[in-house]
This record gives sequence, C-alpha cells and structure tokens, in this order.
Amino acid sequence: MQDELQDKCGVVGIHSENESKDVSSFIYYCLFALQHRGQESAGIATYNLDKGLNYYCGMGLISDVFKDYEINHLSGNVGIGHVRYSTTGQSKLENSQPFVTDFDNGFIAMAHNGDIVNSRELRDELIEEGYSFKSNTDSEVICYLLKREHHDNQKDILESIEAVCKQLVGSYALTILINGELYAVRDPMGMKPLAVAKRKDDFVVASETVAFDVINAKYIRDIEPGEVVYFENNEINSYMLDKGEEPYLAHCMFEYVYFARPDSTIDGVNVYQTRLNIGEQLHKLYPIDADVVIPVPDSSIPAAIGYSRASGIPYGEGLIKNRYVGRTFIMPTQEERELAVRLKLNPIKEAIKGKRIILIDDSIVRGTTSQQLLELVKEAEPKEIHFLVGCPPVISPCFYGVAMATKKELIAANYSVEEIREQLDVDSLGYITLEALVDAIGMPKEDLCLGCINEKYPTELPEDIEAETYYKP
Repeated sequence: MQDELQDKCGVVGIHSENESKDVSSFIYYCLFALQHRGQESAGIATYNLDKGLNYYCGMGLISDVFKDYEINHLSGNVGIGHVRYSTTGQSKLENSQPFVTDFDNGFIAMAHNGDIVNSRELRDELIEEGYSFKSNTDSEVICYLLKREHHDNQKDILESIEAVCKQLVGSYALTILINGELYAVRDPMGMKPLAVAKRKDDFVVASETVAFDVINAKYIRDIEPGEVVYFENNEINSYMLDKGEEPYLAHCMFEYVYFARPDSTIDGVNVYQTRLNIGEQLHKLYPIDADVVIPVPDSSIPAAIGYSRASGIPYGEGLIKNRYVGRTFIMPTQEERELAVRLKLNPIKEAIKGKRIILIDDSIVRGTTSQQLLELVKEAEPKEIHFLVGCPPVISPCFYGVAMATKKELIAANYSVEEIREQLDVDSLGYITLEALVDAIGMPKEDLCLGCINEKYPTELPEDIEAETYYKP
C-alpha cells in the first residue's frame, strides 16, 4: 500500500542543562530519523538566554527546508522540532510548525502530533473572545487555550496545561517550549507515541525511539498516557493529568502495522517483531502453496519475512522501490498518477515470471494503488498471485491524525472480500483478522484504538464532523 495513509507528524524536544550549548543540530538529526512521519513541512524553534526565541520553518523535507538556512542560527540550549503531514489544516507555510506566539512576556512554541476532533468548536469559542488566528491548524488552538488559561485565569503552567487537556477531545503528543522551559505532553489515552531519553547532559523527547538512536541518546521510557514531563536540576519531572473516573488506553494500531519505523519500540512493543508476528499470523490463516513470498516495500518486508520463516517458502525481492521519488498524489491527471506508481516501484520480472507468488502488503485503503501495483506485477507474468494483507479491512475513517479516506472511498466499507478479490483480479485475497492482529501486537485489545476497523471510536465525535470535510487537502 503506497500513498494512501499518512500520519500527521513527528515531534522532538531537547533540553540541555548546559546553557552555552546549542541543541538545534541534534534536533535536526532527530527530525531526519522521523522524516517518514511527515514530508510536507519542517521546523525548529530554540531558546537562547540572551537572544530569546529563534525559529525557522519551511515547506518540504527537512533537508530542503534547511538547505540554505544555517542551522547554527538557531542558537539555544532548549528547543523543539517538527515534521508535518497535514490532516487538520491545509498544506501551506502558515500551517507549518512549531507554531509560535507571544506568551507571558515571552514566547511559546508548540509542535503537535495528532488531531483534536473538537478543534472547530474551541476555535470558534476563542474567536468570540477576541483571539485572531493566522493558521487553520488545531495546534494554534491549543496554543491560545494555554494563553487563556495562564493569562486570563491566572494559572501556573502545569495547571494551565491540565486545564487545556480537559477541554481537548482527540489525540495529541506535544512538545512545548515556553521561553527556556520544555514540556512534553501525551494525551490520556496514549493515542500517539512519545518517549524520553538521555544524552550526556541532555534530555530528549521524541515520537519514536529511532530519533534517540541517531544521536546516541539512551532510551529511558515512554511518556505515560496523561503525563506531562518537564526538566529541572538535570532530572525528569512528572505531572500526571486528571484522567477522569474511567481512564483507558487507545494506542493507534497503525503505528505497529505501518507508520512507525521497524527499528522503533513503542510502549514496550518492538515494531519489527510485531510485523514479523503479522507474517506468522498470516501463514496460520492462509497456508498457501507457493514458490516465493514477496513484500510490497518497505513497511511489509518484515511481515513477508515472517511468513517465509513460518511457511518455509523462500523470501524474495520482486519489487524494487525507487527511493528518490517524492510524493505522487499531487499529480494532476490519472495518467500521471499511474506513471508515478511505475516511478516508485518496478517489478523484477525474473523473480516473478511463471511463479506462484504470495504478495504481502500492510493494508488496503481505497484499493486504487493496489490495483495499479498488481497491474505492474501481472506484467511480469506470474503463474498465480495470492495477495495477503497485514491489516484487517479498513471500513471507517480515522479522526485522530491519520489522513485516510472518506467512508464512501474505503473499498472494504463498500465491497466484500470476494468482491475486492475480483476487482483486483488475483487468485486469492486474505486479510489478517482482528484477533490475529491483536495477538501479533501482543497488547490487550482494549488498549488499542481500532476505530477504523470496527467503528468503535475511543472518544465521542462532534455531531457535525464529517470525514468528507474534516480533512482539508
């Protein structure tokens, strides 16, 4: 599955006890490790005791944004960074992050991963109170809510954060820079990942542990759902939000299936091992007699390895990915979009021709890209194609930070598995079951957000929210 799912963002924060140290280069490298989480814009904000707040944002990949901008201009021993893919809010410079505004005789900068489903209601409320918005992101809404609680309601920072979180419905992992202080916040259900590490005299927070690896920071722990983390006297300080009477977890299952890099560990679960397990589960469900197991690169590679090991059928590379092709869904015509698929993937005909292949993909959403992919594979003249999918049928949109599709566009919401098989024109089609996926992740079912699979969303949704208008491309 290519170009059909996008997670919202990746966030980073670094706090150094050494006031003469500049952390911007380390934030830059961490964002490189998180580039898979967002490719539309990138930005860094730092705080220097003498110069105050410094920040720079731009459109495109992190390497493009900072190509002609000297990273050492962002001086300061505390800072945050962000890579973005737009869900709520259009893809334009005004919506790039970190979002910055004045705060408490200084500045606040915020980087946000997730989506606030009641952001429109909160935004309208703030506008009535006189707040003026320069973007259409929910991140700006959170910033202004913090300003209101701190300034108007005279609460300290932690009390203000807690008061804001009580108003938010949805998913959020936040890194917040308030003058020279760094705060990291994870929503009470833990829908988006966030962890903390230590590097010499620096504390690092990031969406995934791979960000720690690249700068040789030692992972300490995941930030708990409903926890605010901040740093003083070279120590991690923790403040737990009031979660209400019946707190429960809702970790996004797509982090394990598709979004996170396989070398990450999220909430104690190794992503690579989970994807190996998915392959093993697919073999239990569909013990197919074939000649070779082929993944759709890259996220399906571990699942294909898992199936190969469990079945004894050789693993083989049958599709080569061109890693120098950027985003393709902005192509204006259908012909160009189909060409873009060919630019991204090319079959190895010698590995496919005349063979019974098991093709493993992580998910099917709209089905259009799967059809184009399979056309490429068929051109290599396989004897049989057995298409296995490492995610159960996606039947409902996500409202928590995954830019997915409307219900009418979701192929599994409108057709049976057999009808989808006929449309894809393959010899067999098999989805992993929900139970098998839960076993593969190794986490209790009740601790996972599965709304896009079973329509059981972990929060109430506003009555007027519609997937058709919620996502603004």
